[in-house]
Amino acid sequence: MRKRSAATAAALITACAVTGALTGAAVATPGRVTDGNRAEKTVVATATRSVTHEENERVPEGARWTQHYFPSSDGSGTELHADVLLPENLPEGTKVPVVMSAGAYFGHSGEMEVKEEHAGPSGRFQDLLEGTALLDKGYAFVMVDTRGFGGSTGCLDLGGPGDQADVKAAIDWSSKQPWSTGAVGMYGKSFDAYTGLLGNNAKNDALKAVVAQEPIWDLYEHLHSNGVPRPNSVQLPTSYNRIASLAQLPDEDKRYRTNAAYETKHPECLALNSFGPTIGDPEDPYWKDRSPATKAKDTDTPLLFTQGTTETNTLPVGLEEFLHNHRGPQRAWIGPWDHVRGNDRTQEGKFAMGRATWFKETMSFFDEHLKDIDPKVTYPNYAVQDNLGNWRAEKSWPTANRSANLRLGNGSYLDSGAGSQPTPPEEETGRNAGSFFIWSEPLKAATRVTGTPRITLTARGEGNVMVKLHDVGPDGNAVAFDERVSRLDQDHLNISLKSTDWTLRAGHRLAVEIGSVRTGDWLDTPSKQKIQISNARLHLPLDHPAEDTATDGDRAPWIDTYTQINAAKPTPGPATFTVPPADTRR
Repeated sequence: MRKRSAATAAALITACAVTGALTGAAVATPGRVTDGNRAEKTVVATATRSVTHEENERVPEGARWTQHYFPSSDGSGTELHADVLLPENLPEGTKVPVVMSAGAYFGHSGEMEVKEEHAGPSGRFQDLLEGTALLDKGYAFVMVDTRGFGGSTGCLDLGGPGDQADVKAAIDWSSKQPWSTGAVGMYGKSFDAYTGLLGNNAKNDALKAVVAQEPIWDLYEHLHSNGVPRPNSVQLPTSYNRIASLAQLPDEDKRYRTNAAYETKHPECLALNSFGPTIGDPEDPYWKDRSPATKAKDTDTPLLFTQGTTETNTLPVGLEEFLHNHRGPQRAWIGPWDHVRGNDRTQEGKFAMGRATWFKETMSFFDEHLKDIDPKVTYPNYAVQDNLGNWRAEKSWPTANRSANLRLGNGSYLDSGAGSQPTPPEEETGRNAGSFFIWSEPLKAATRVTGTPRITLTARGEGNVMVKLHDVGPDGNAVAFDERVSRLDQDHLNISLKSTDWTLRAGHRLAVEIGSVRTGDWLDTPSKQKIQISNARLHLPLDHPAEDTATDGDRAPWIDTYTQINAAKPTPGPATFTVPPADTRR
């Protein structure tokens, strides 16, 4: 494994400082937003001057917007910016609980690029405000720019110690405002769901609940797999550098604009952010600082989350470790969808996750933990959908009833690094084959793989290995439903795959593919050597679907797309192992 330590960053910082190399976005042209003969709606809030929708159309109806600045909690001098939305007609002296979100996407000029014409609060979670009537129900909504973004200073930190200090400060600040009851909940999706997990790990008594949709559970596992990087390891820091460098709007207040320009005087920020995610060594302190899963030990903030088992962005890796370490109440939706919100719909109007109750469950969760209101509806702790589109209720997850240790045996392949191109048919059974398959007997009864499969093996040779699990029907059509890769940097490997929840129908076979990295989601460097694999074993957590407790929900539309993308038709081989039926529940 190629190891790059943070010390190597010095040259990058020096070069960047010398050239002052910052590529800024084009400066936005000030816009005038008028409504007939009405005055221009460009009033910008301050800490003491609240602004309503009538004065600035970017302010949600029924809200009052103010802006605030406060220091981070690490003593670094980093100044954080927050946009606050309070109920417009909140009586003076009335206190309300706070729903807070912290992250990269709340800059006034736009989330990913400059899209706005005049200053105002971000509309990133306008769907939450409207879908829950959050302000009407007596909550405040606070959006905090973590360091490096929006109106905050400092170098962006991608979930590291700086971001952790920012989240801690944001919780403290939100809980101590004169309009706050002191009870704070966090809400987010993707990066600001990741910061929600950081909030849980801060162990701050003011934080009463976290709602996290498709979060990052472990940054290394998100960007790498056992020494092999994903394209995201380059794309992610590039995207966040661009966000941190966005041009701001001419009608912003001077303090906001000055803070937002922090990177122009500190080019090392973007250089370091580009370097960190490329570090290959999972033991490097950079990664140890950025694993919410590892740091969740003995935390207890009530958590409601979603996780797509067929995600293409924030993969279900590190998930089970987090759930094992977290001791607080847990609620979740888990199922076969992509990187979507709980309330998202497809173009055809279908719910992307298949359930219609996201905002009802979210508000019930916040009411219970921030207002001490007993739920009127009992929702399942875990609502889980498998690949067949069936929803079930679980008290916890995963709920494997049997752990099978399956002997796969030996094989060999050429580490050809075929990328997304399939190996030519004439090579599939020849000495130059890029992978080999091990086949099970047809299953006698439906069996579900739930949780995190794991494979152990001994390898001779240098290069990479990919492990894939295929669900193969009687007609020979297969779907690859789990995969993970590894550098062959040691003789004995123990590879955890992605967490999954996949039901194998009766009559189907499980095919395990071991070989070169042959899909486009990895940045591998093939060795072109022959790799010998021996003593391969597959450890499968299994569940019996016959005794599921059904719960409401429709089939997630993404299942069909995922099946098409991951379809294959491998040449059948002789059965060498049997997937045992899962035990029934007691």
